[in-house]
Amino acid sequence: MRGRDLGRPFHGVRMPRGTNASTITLVERCRAKLLTMRGGQAFSHVTACRLFRIVVPRRLEDARLDVSAFIPNAIPRGAGIRGHRLAAGGTRVGAWNGLPVVAPEDAWCQLATLCTFEELVVAGDSLVRRNHPISTLEQLGWAVGRRHGRRGFRLLAAALEAVREGTDSPEETRLRLDLVAAGLPEPEVNVPIFDAFGRLIAIGDLVYESVRVIVEYDGDHHRTDDRQYARDLERIEALTAAGWRVIRFTKRHRGAARGARIDLVRRALAARAH
Repeated sequence: MRGRDLGRPFHGVRMPRGTNASTITLVERCRAKLLTMRGGQAFSHVTACRLFRIVVPRRLEDARLDVSAFIPNAIPRGAGIRGHRLAAGGTRVGAWNGLPVVAPEDAWCQLATLCTFEELVVAGDSLVRRNHPISTLEQLGWAVGRRHGRRGFRLLAAALEAVREGTDSPEETRLRLDLVAAGLPEPEVNVPIFDAFGRLIAIGDLVYESVRVIVEYDGDHHRTDDRQYARDLERIEALTAAGWRVIRFTKRHRGAARGARIDLVRRALAARAH
């Protein structure tokens, strides 16, 4: 392959011309960058979160790679990267598929200077999600504790208090936070619901068990998948027969519509409290 056929995504790295962030995966870009990384450097921040499939805001998902070096080493610089410098002792580094990457809990903590409270909670929930969790609340707590006194610590500590294990989706997390922000009690997450004979009917997304109210977020597949739609109808019929009230939210419930729907939850809780 001739020189004019090659592009340079990073200093010292050649790839076929026309290869860019839209045509190669994040892992492939990291492997290319690894060829020029020095000892003591690691992928961090948003890049590490994306490698671990931690949910980050779309606005942070650009083509640049986050590369960190520990003090006293210089901040990594160059085309296609965001360089950072880390204090010794507060951040752990390991290997992920042959790549040097900060630990997932530390990557989450590094979002504190980039994200809002809600975004941090959504990211934290995704680390301790119901299916294939990659961390625990205890491990997140240790990571936050190591950052005491540093920039973003208070936001991290507040977000940690709101992170819940066992969630299924970012929208479910956002809905839970909105319910609490509206002054409602915090619902339990993904609670098994049984009928009078002890048979499992459903796993409720957000559950107020004492008053038998379930709040759910339905993604678009609940509407477009015929089999899922039929299962949902049967499920709601079974829950209703067992004495549960189900209130469903969808992507249409934004702004004023979301507020009105939350008021419906408020009224259901009040009516069933008596």
